Amino acid sequence: MANRAYSDAEIDAAVASLADAERLREAQELVARAAPSLQRVLNTALSQGGWFGDVHDQAVHAAAGEDDLAQRKVAISTLVAEEARLGMLVGVAVGFELARTLESDDTSKGE
Repeated sequence: MANRAYSDAEIDAAVASLADAERLREAQELVARAAPSLQRVLNTALSQGGWFGDVHDQAVHAAAGEDDLAQRKVAISTLVAEEARLGMLVGVAVGFELARTLESDDTSKGE
């Protein structure tokens, strides 16, 4: 994998290519095989990055403690959505680095 900056057009084209069901299936199979290890890496990254801990606990407490049921549902839904986005973004970063590592390992084996 080249260590270079990608243009917005290149990124958009690459993301669009993920709509190919076969290509996505292959990626899902790879992730499924590596899921336990990847989950440990993701948990470590989230923990070390300060994304969970006291601030997270305070947000959970605030959402759960909301008196108004409708506002509590909104607060909890928002918290869940933010956690999903955060997990996805950190997961993508881990995935990029995994791809670079695999590509680097493949390249060095061929030399």
